[in-house]
Amino acid sequence: MVISAVRRASQPSRTEIAATTGLSHSTISTISSDLIAEGILAEAKGSEPVSMKRGRPQVALTLEPRAASIVAVVLSLNSLSAAIIDYAGNTIVEDTRRLVTQRMPAEALIDECIAMIRRLIEGVATSGGPVLRIAIAVQGITDSGSRKLLWSPITRHDDIPFADRLEQEFGVPVTVENDCNMIAEALRWRDPVRYRDDFIAILLSHGIGMGLVIKGELFTGTQSSGAEFGHMIHRPNGALCRCGRRGCIEAYAGNYAIWRNAKLGDENAEPLADLSDDDITALADAARDHDGPEREAFRKAGEAIGFGLGSMFALFDPAPLAFVGVGATAFDLMEPHVLSAIAKTAGGLHSKAISFDTEPNEVPLKREGAMMRALLHVDQEIFAARLGGATPASAGKNVA
Repeated sequence: MVISAVRRASQPSRTEIAATTGLSHSTISTISSDLIAEGILAEAKGSEPVSMKRGRPQVALTLEPRAASIVAVVLSLNSLSAAIIDYAGNTIVEDTRRLVTQRMPAEALIDECIAMIRRLIEGVATSGGPVLRIAIAVQGITDSGSRKLLWSPITRHDDIPFADRLEQEFGVPVTVENDCNMIAEALRWRDPVRYRDDFIAILLSHGIGMGLVIKGELFTGTQSSGAEFGHMIHRPNGALCRCGRRGCIEAYAGNYAIWRNAKLGDENAEPLADLSDDDITALADAARDHDGPEREAFRKAGEAIGFGLGSMFALFDPAPLAFVGVGATAFDLMEPHVLSAIAKTAGGLHSKAISFDTEPNEVPLKREGAMMRALLHVDQEIFAARLGGATPASAGKNVA
């Protein structure tokens, strides 16, 4: 609880930690002293003592950056990036490489991840704390145990055992997470007021994905990573989707689908393997400039998203939404049609309660989400458990 309070706040005093956790001042003093002695917390350097009306001045506490480090990896269509991040959440070193993911063997994808992580670790061997966790955010469906990539449009291969192979190479725990789930995780840390108990993050990119938080818990299925919003059916036997099926929401709202409708006018045309952000920006500019196939393509996209959301809201109450990715830069073209479609569904009865926000840059959110997953593991499963303050299971409940 104390570690979590320090991680969530910006250099809190012991008094502020006591107010946050509900623990007594004496308990906070004892625990913080133990954490400082263990090299997990530190008194903030260069900070002025916080003056109180009574008692001695309060010194701010901070996470000790050198206590540990983690590796956050983001694997998406034709792109691999990784960063080593210290215990306080600061990026020590990072790297990005373009890959042709759809043509690579499964083992080559794993090897590229291993090689990039090894280069980064060797480059910072004398700085930072030991690497205690690796988290991979990957585009596609992962298993509920966060061990492997079950299916993804970025590769023709299924059931890729990333976690097993990386654990063999580096000897630390590894998780494989759905990238949209990691976007939702990052939003929860960036803006805990708006994104708290119930909210939805939708990725508007080459594909359509969703991270769903219900009653404060990230939704995952019993076997897979959970909310595959983009592959809900919008029109049975409709437009051809990258997944090989027809009529998916993504087949109307993914970047390739918007481009296909605007440029080819043929919903049965084979989806393009990749599109640049500039391609989508140009389509959006044309749609804003004049009526035509570009504007109609964004109308269809908004309609597909709106009917999908309306169906979801028929199952549970409307929740705040964040639209993330390059497609969010064109959300002004889709928003009226999203709202119109929602209003035609049973879930649209409370459509006035729905609020939208947009964030065009998806990669930092994916990395931040993976980072927080890894750091929270270190907090709860390693440091808190090591000090004997809680078992790993109870530590998770305390932080929640």
